[in-house]
Amino acid sequence: MDFALLVQKITIWAIPVIFAITIHEVAHGWVAKQLGDSTADKMGRLTLNPIRHIDPIGTILVPGLLLAMGGFIFGWAKPVPVAFNKLNHPKRDMAIVAAANLIMAILWALIMKIATGLAADYSFFMPLALMGRAGIVINVILMVLNLLPIPPLDGGRVAVGLLPHSVGNALSKVEPYGIFILLALIYTGYLGKIMGPPVGALMDTIGHLFT
Repeated sequence: MDFALLVQKITIWAIPVIFAITIHEVAHGWVAKQLGDSTADKMGRLTLNPIRHIDPIGTILVPGLLLAMGGFIFGWAKPVPVAFNKLNHPKRDMAIVAAANLIMAILWALIMKIATGLAADYSFFMPLALMGRAGIVINVILMVLNLLPIPPLDGGRVAVGLLPHSVGNALSKVEPYGIFILLALIYTGYLGKIMGPPVGALMDTIGHLFT
């Protein structure tokens, strides 16, 4: 990839990626607090300051490399601690927490809609419109990704709570290897095939809301 083009892509994607991952983690802690678990609040992790949440590998290196290669983009922040056993209704509560990025995707869609209209008269709004598009993509991808039933993703933890105890307990033991499973799915191309339909459907739905 041309270096100038790479710098342009990183500039456009950097803010949406950092805020998508950061807000997703803060939302975990905030919703958990409302539902009975104040672990994250007591540890001072309910802040929107990205510096408190950035993971050098998950927030910067991995998304940057994937962006440079033009492939599937995902990443992670330092996990906000949530004591799932302290939630009042673990199955319901984790289902709520898992949808944290949807609101962000809609907000970025609104930003893109406004910026696209302004860009017709003021070209310097075009980068903001492109950033809005990037924000929709990364938040939808993170939302769908986190719903996959693979621990330590949100969907994996929800599945552990929903499945019969013996099956859920067996699935929970997969958590230390979850990231390697995801990397294998990316490498083989299966992750894109699994996530493509729901990501496309959500993108179309959000797009129709602002057309």
